[in-house]
Amino acid sequence: MVPDGMWELFERVVPPAPERPQGGGRRRHGDREVLAAIIFVATSGCTWNQLPPGFGPSGVTAFRRFTEWSQARVWAKLHRLVLDELGARGELDWSRYAIDSVSVRALKVGRLTGPNPTDRGKAGSKIHLIVDRNGLPISAANDHDSLALIPLMRGRPPIRSRFDPRRRPAKLHGDKGYDYDNLRNWLRRRQIVPRIARRGIEASDRLGRHRWVVERPMSWLNGCRRLHRRYERKPEHFLAFAGIASTLICYRRIIK
Repeated sequence: MVPDGMWELFERVVPPAPERPQGGGRRRHGDREVLAAIIFVATSGCTWNQLPPGFGPSGVTAFRRFTEWSQARVWAKLHRLVLDELGARGELDWSRYAIDSVSVRALKVGRLTGPNPTDRGKAGSKIHLIVDRNGLPISAANDHDSLALIPLMRGRPPIRSRFDPRRRPAKLHGDKGYDYDNLRNWLRRRQIVPRIARRGIEASDRLGRHRWVVERPMSWLNGCRRLHRRYERKPEHFLAFAGIASTLICYRRIIK
C-alpha cells in the first residue's frame, strides 16, 4: 500500500511523533503502518471500524492519526512534493488547464453540503478539480462552480518545473458553469486565455477534445471509494481524502 518512494516523500512532511515526558504507555504504531491503513480506508471505502486487524493499528488509532495529519496539512504537502517530482521530470504540461466538477451524495449533513443537483431531496457536495494537459490533478476544492475557479487557480502550489518558468497555464478550458465575465476578465488579467463555453451560444461538447483530460481524472477519483459517497461531516476530512486520491493518481505517473 505504501511503496518505498512514496514513504520517502511522506517522511519529509509528516510531523514528528509527540514525546511522552512521563514515560510508559503503549508503544506508538509506526507512521508507515498507519499510512497504509489510511490509504486502505480511502481506496476501499470501508469505515474506520471495518479496518482489518492485519494492518496493525485499530480504526480509532488510524482515524486519530488521520485527523492529526489533516490538521497539519500533511496531504497537501505530500501532493506538492509529488507534483514537484513530476515537474522536475518534465511530466507536467502547462500549456493548457481544464477545470470541472462532479457531484457526490453526502450521507451525513455537515458544512459545505447542500441539495444534491440530481436529487434535491438529498444532501450532496461537489468536488472541483483543475488538471494539466496530461490530466494530472493540480488542485481540488469543494464549492459552487462559479465560486471555485479563482480559489482553485490561487491555490495552485508553485510547482518546480524545468520547462516553463511561468508556472501558469496559457489556456483554461471549462464548461458553461464557469461562463461569467468576471471570471474571464480575472483570467485575462493574468495572461491566461479563457476557453469557456458561452451559455446559449455554443455547446459545451465543442470543448470535448480538450476537456476529456479532466473527465478522466474524475473517474480516477471515484477509484478512491471514500469519495464516491461523502461520509465525513467535516469538509477538511473530505478534502483530505481528495488530496490523498490526487496524490495517488500523480504518483502512478512517477512509477510508470
